[in-house]
Amino acid sequence: MAVGGPGGGHAPGVSVRHRRAKGEPRFPDGPKADPAGSHFERRIRSFQPRRSRVTAGQADALQRLWPHWGLDIDGQRIVDLAELFGNARPVVLEIGFGMGEATARMAAQDPGTNILAVDVHTPGQGNLLNLADRSGLTNVRVGNGDAIILLREMLRPDSLNGLRVYFPDPWPKKRHHKRRLIQPEFLTLAAARLRPGALVHCATDWEPYAQQMLEVLSAHPDFENTQPDGGYAPRPDFRPLTRFEGQGLDKGHVVNDLLFRRAEHRDQPSADD
Repeated sequence: MAVGGPGGGHAPGVSVRHRRAKGEPRFPDGPKADPAGSHFERRIRSFQPRRSRVTAGQADALQRLWPHWGLDIDGQRIVDLAELFGNARPVVLEIGFGMGEATARMAAQDPGTNILAVDVHTPGQGNLLNLADRSGLTNVRVGNGDAIILLREMLRPDSLNGLRVYFPDPWPKKRHHKRRLIQPEFLTLAAARLRPGALVHCATDWEPYAQQMLEVLSAHPDFENTQPDGGYAPRPDFRPLTRFEGQGLDKGHVVNDLLFRRAEHRDQPSADD
């Protein structure tokens, strides 16, 4: 049964969309179209924004819940995660959550862990907010924008207890491999924000990308493979099998999970840079 959610004012499932005047934001109280704007240098991005139709329920959730459960990644301030969630529970960062079904299920199964889920897909943002609202989840916050800017500019060292990257864009063409998220530079940045012992969990159904992930994670001095044989890990129970993943498995796709821990040592400085 749906809960009212912060802010009230609108019945869940009822569209708040209206005819917009020229220049009016699509969701006046929702996520910004480009939160970081021109504040930061242009760089090669690991994601490609997708545009698709926002349903009435997703639009309603964006309008009602974004001011309370949303975070625009503008790079202009340091985020106090305890203030963002309203408690000091451990926080896991999830980069790329699609439509949010798996994220909502993980949040429901582990209410003692806060999940900061980041994506640039507006329908997915609205869907995850709607799922969290309907399930009465209070341990989910949705970030809008570039996760690199969030890590580099807005999070304190040692502030995260985990990192999840599930089924990122594989950028299969060789000339696009530089756009893949899991690269040595990204891991160095992530290591500075992860507490020692924090779990890094990646999953992909693109085998060449899985091989690259395993190579760069294994070679990085700040991460240690949890698997004694140094290879891939079985899918842990806490990562739900999604409908799309199940369809791929039925077609013979191979999904590889990687579970690494942030090493206890500090070979590299963790100060903001």
